[in-house]
Amino acid sequence: MRSAFPLMLLGLGSSITALDFTVVYVALPQIAHEAGFSPYALQWVVSGYAVPFGGFLLLGGRLSDRLGRRRMFVAGLLLYGVASLLGGLASSPVPLICARALQGLGGAVLMPATLSLVVTMFEEGPARNRAMSVWAACGAAGLSLGALLGGVLTGAFGWKAVFFVNVPLTAVGAAAAFAVLTPDGPRRPGAIDLPGALTGTTGVTALVFAVAQGPRWGWRSPGVLASAVAAAGLLAAFLVIEARGRDPLLPPRLLAVRNTATGAGVILVYGLTLQCVPYFLTLHFQDVLGYDAITSGLAFLGPTLTITVGNLAAERLIPRLGLRGTLVFGVAVGAAGTAVLAWRLSADGSYLGLLAGLAGFGLGAGVWFSAMFILASTGAAPQEQGVVSGLSSTVLQAGSAAGLAVLVAVAGRDTAGLTGEALRAATSDGLRSAVLVAAVVSLAGAALAALRPARRNRAGGDRTVKDLAQGDPAGGDPAGGDSVAPAGRA
Repeated sequence: MRSAFPLMLLGLGSSITALDFTVVYVALPQIAHEAGFSPYALQWVVSGYAVPFGGFLLLGGRLSDRLGRRRMFVAGLLLYGVASLLGGLASSPVPLICARALQGLGGAVLMPATLSLVVTMFEEGPARNRAMSVWAACGAAGLSLGALLGGVLTGAFGWKAVFFVNVPLTAVGAAAAFAVLTPDGPRRPGAIDLPGALTGTTGVTALVFAVAQGPRWGWRSPGVLASAVAAAGLLAAFLVIEARGRDPLLPPRLLAVRNTATGAGVILVYGLTLQCVPYFLTLHFQDVLGYDAITSGLAFLGPTLTITVGNLAAERLIPRLGLRGTLVFGVAVGAAGTAVLAWRLSADGSYLGLLAGLAGFGLGAGVWFSAMFILASTGAAPQEQGVVSGLSSTVLQAGSAAGLAVLVAVAGRDTAGLTGEALRAATSDGLRSAVLVAAVVSLAGAALAALRPARRNRAGGDRTVKDLAQGDPAGGDPAGGDSVAPAGRA
């Protein structure tokens, strides 16, 4: 029972960072009208959060390793709360976009601190798998719950409520952290890799900016090309600095750990594909089916519940199927469900007709989400779990930014001059194309997981790092097999 309270708090941290990606979606029309946003500037209510969030995750993860995970968890919550208060008080575009950027920075500190606390507070094996499943359920469901909560709050209290709601949550979470989370102890010696932090953070930020703006500005526009070139140069410099540095921000040896490298690849595919589906569901509910903010939010109850079921099911599947089998299962179910969902998206359809696709998408996405983070974190040293968490989160956000940019382009249809049923049909056709592409591309995640060799221990389960430390003669290294305990083993 004592472990339940820390896990509840860490689940709250995960929900807060995930929720704010989607909580503003259904509030955007009201924000545009009341805060005076132009159609072009309105996108920055979303991008203003996503760009700094994706850019600073790696640095946030390393700060957790260096300065203490509980300290950074509290710092991230407080920064998030202050930014949310400023967002609710804003009445014009510039202050609101700045508040969203500050929220993104707070999320970049909070998310890797939360994930690394989950990994280090629970022993590798069933206890960690259970904790990671709960953490993933809170995070993945938060994306869908954001749309539900955003719709209810916007309809009942106006758009400012989607910001103010975070203030009491972050205050309570920060206060509770000192009571229920493990104290940090002395700060680890060593300096922060400032050159690596500057080049890596700026490079990822430029990359996320380029892929976020490409569909709107045009991929050949000077701003997008300059950002892409700057990102390539900065990230190349980052790799050189990390390879030569004495205490790098991202130790190159982590990329040689098979679990971490394969996990990052599977996370990237998820970000490119299934992570983007809720965005297109929001457009379908409002622009095609004609739902208002509250009804659109309620429509997300279906995928929210099935994602949560999938998250929790992963804990039971991993001891029986191993990480590789669980990932392949999750990807296959998610891809099939997303394909069915695409097939059922139509201008003359109904919510009832989407249920089978929503169930398959949610179940597969939930299993996949839990298993991919467990995979990436297993085998890494405890003192490097922060940077592994930051790497995993960075890959996810960069992937989702790139995936959304590409899929929005796929969904693009020439609707100039169209009205009524013709406009709804054209919009529906575009959304169907984007979701179908996401379903097909997501199968690459199954290919990555299936290519990963799994070694077995003498008990017939997947080998653990503990087995290796005790001299298990099965052979291999902790990066080579599925680092989870077999069923029934503590």
